[in-house]
Amino acid sequence: MAKTPNSVLVVLAFFSIYVIWGSTYLLNKIAVAELAPFMLASIRFITAGVLIFILCKSMGISIAITKKQLKNTIIAGFLFLTFGNGIVVWALKYVDSGFAALEISAQPLIVLLLLRILDGKKIKAMSVVGVVLGIIGMYLLVSQQQIIGEKSSFIGMAMIFMCLLSWAYGSIFVSKADLPTNYFVNTGYQMLSGGIMLLLSSLAFGESWSFPSTWSGEVQISMILLILFGSIVAFTSFNYLLKIVSPEKVATSTYVNPIIAMSLGWYFLNEQITIQSAIAAIVLLTGVYFINTKKKLVIFSRFYGRVGKNQEVE
Repeated sequence: MAKTPNSVLVVLAFFSIYVIWGSTYLLNKIAVAELAPFMLASIRFITAGVLIFILCKSMGISIAITKKQLKNTIIAGFLFLTFGNGIVVWALKYVDSGFAALEISAQPLIVLLLLRILDGKKIKAMSVVGVVLGIIGMYLLVSQQQIIGEKSSFIGMAMIFMCLLSWAYGSIFVSKADLPTNYFVNTGYQMLSGGIMLLLSSLAFGESWSFPSTWSGEVQISMILLILFGSIVAFTSFNYLLKIVSPEKVATSTYVNPIIAMSLGWYFLNEQITIQSAIAAIVLLTGVYFINTKKKLVIFSRFYGRVGKNQEVE
């Protein structure tokens, strides 16, 4: 019999990917204003990976994995970190932190569509409602003239969309792949492999490197928070959730992250929040409820009939 997930751990894990990851847009925005993007991301993930392995050794956790697991962690590291995160950090040089998070909020829709295309999984009624609300909310946010008026933003927008696809496919891949059963070990290998690939990318693009001692105090603090919380805590929570709940539920973090990112960007970076943005935020959070809830809509039950006790309607 499968072990029932610890409800407290699930709640804490969702808090991590909702709130902590929402704050990483601000932290990356602060850091990338001073540091080269691939250098920034590579230092973050390599350091986090090394720290995780040190932690595992101190706790007596074996870091031994099979060749297949190593291959899968490298693939996941590329999809999530090298491409999925590295390009987002690069794009933050051209778009606001809140806007980047808003665009990525389309991820639950992409996950559901990929599950439909790749696995033939039926998109259930409640998930459809949630995704529709999410799309409406995202449209309200990104359609504002003051956001789309900057021509330099379009390249960044396009690259973020590619990252969105990478994260969505990566979420599905990780939920099925043979990976280390210990979530710290799994995260450590993904961090280290993704960071090494980012390091090679940085060298290939000829980025200028600098020592941490030359960074400003704000950048140093941002990097520490990105490594400890944004990487080790939040990413481990992410891998944990992908194994115990559906990928589309994990992807709902991209609905909440924009709200956190917008609020922090407004407070610390003076990024503008309009009335339209506030309305859109309410719509997005309502979408989160519909994707996460297990209750069924009466209007849909009238059309599709009564659902059996063992059948989940999202």
